[in-house]
Amino acid sequence: MAHSNFDRRRVNGPEESFLPVFAPEESSDKWKLGQPRSNRGLSDIRPIFLQPGLISQANGSAYIETEQTKIACAIYGPRQSKNTAYSENGRLNVEVKFAPFSCRRRRAPLRDAEDRTIAMAIHQAIVSSVRLELLPKSTIDVFITVIEADGIESAIASASVAVSTALADAGIEILGLVVSCSASIVGKEIWLDPNEDEIASSQGTIILSCIPALGTVTSVWQNGRMSSTEAADAMEACQDRCTDIHGIVAQALREYSGQ
Repeated sequence: MAHSNFDRRRVNGPEESFLPVFAPEESSDKWKLGQPRSNRGLSDIRPIFLQPGLISQANGSAYIETEQTKIACAIYGPRQSKNTAYSENGRLNVEVKFAPFSCRRRRAPLRDAEDRTIAMAIHQAIVSSVRLELLPKSTIDVFITVIEADGIESAIASASVAVSTALADAGIEILGLVVSCSASIVGKEIWLDPNEDEIASSQGTIILSCIPALGTVTSVWQNGRMSSTEAADAMEACQDRCTDIHGIVAQALREYSGQ
């Protein structure tokens, strides 16, 4: 019998294979510092796709997608805390996990300091909107899975919107919907909703989270270097855009509840 390299005990792969491409190839016409913004205006944000009620097993959930940023959020609770001291106010726990393939550089499956920092930023943006005083000795668990990330700032802003949408989907009483928008100082211009490459070329970045229905700011997160005037102008630009994002979230919830 002729010898064959074909192994019948295993599922044999194709004869040839190709390496996966996670980032676009470098091109000669790539944007450089000093050039005008490509594809978008200075105050334009990326298109937002928002779907509440994605995870049927959770009490509330939401999925948000803004081009290369894709995030899923699940809410479990409120439920009674066991083996903990009595507290008049409930607790909001936020946990963030990145898929290993979510970033250009592969991430370890275990949580690290950056995951906890992002979870803390999202918690700070959301916690003031939740009526925790109505949930004594209760816990609300928020699980965020970053499927694809186009910059950490974009992930924080999008995840904050997804968490607020999921809380509304779960029927948890909140003061209002929280929306977030990021801005970067590139040269002498303010660019809203920057992607990872634009953030890398900027002097500083700021993320504003607010409740447009009440006209209140819940969180301001800044990274990098910018003057007080630049920070104030960036926050004002973000606040104007947050009104539009609030309308998108409200419409998504209305369409879902009407199904």
